[in-house]
Amino acid sequence: MTRSGDSTAESTDRAPAPSLGAAELLADADRPGGWLLLVDRIRQSYVDLDDPTYLDFEYVQAFSDVLDALPAGPLAVTHIGGGACTLARYVHATRPGSPQIVLEPDVALTALVRARLPLPRGSRVRIRPVDGRPGVAALADASADVVVLDAFAGGRVPPALTTREFVADVARVLRPGGVFLANIADGPPVTYTRRLAATVREALPSVALVAESTVIKGRRFGNVVLAASREPLPLDLMWRASARAPFPRTIHAGDRLWSWIGGAKPLSDADPLRSPQPPDEMWRVGD
Repeated sequence: MTRSGDSTAESTDRAPAPSLGAAELLADADRPGGWLLLVDRIRQSYVDLDDPTYLDFEYVQAFSDVLDALPAGPLAVTHIGGGACTLARYVHATRPGSPQIVLEPDVALTALVRARLPLPRGSRVRIRPVDGRPGVAALADASADVVVLDAFAGGRVPPALTTREFVADVARVLRPGGVFLANIADGPPVTYTRRLAATVREALPSVALVAESTVIKGRRFGNVVLAASREPLPLDLMWRASARAPFPRTIHAGDRLWSWIGGAKPLSDADPLRSPQPPDEMWRVGD
């Protein structure tokens, strides 16, 4: 879930009786091959079938900055939350041969995406109709180079996907040097992000937050990308990519991040927290 860029939608395809929300695909009138996926009128994904390296949403661009900074070659990637598989398509285009698993419980949404936005031939993307938590639990130890959390229900991150117990399972699945990426949405006073960062660093001590400075400072609602690993993150390359972004992004890491987290309490299964409700005027299309 995020704000879209300046894309304009014209035609619509609607999913038949989706299980988790009313899904629609809107064709971009300004970009041939561009499609916007809505779920319950909330912007969910943007895909360019002609150019999968075109990333319309700013948080997906931040994801790609981290991926591009990792060592060359195929990556084994697990995606928690599928949508239109924007990032999976990007990984296939930029790192051919990458084996990818997408955990997407909405079977009707997957059917709509497969029918209207087919995955490229030769992609090693496998979509599993399962929720994120049991889907990750079923994965083998040290089986992924990257685990991506981009799952929303009603515009909010499910609390079961941000506790210390879940993050520990993600760490189990990651290979040495593997990276956990998460897209979250937060607003003033950014309590949710502080608590999530405090949670993640218990299992993956190298943590960085990427977002517009106004979001991190708690001045407005917006997306925050969290990156975490057991080993040092490629911060220099991430900074360079952020500096080139159309909309400037800042990175919090190291002592600066620990000071920002302060005494925030980690999330747990016994003390979970759902991400804040996003403002409709920012995320929802139409009435």
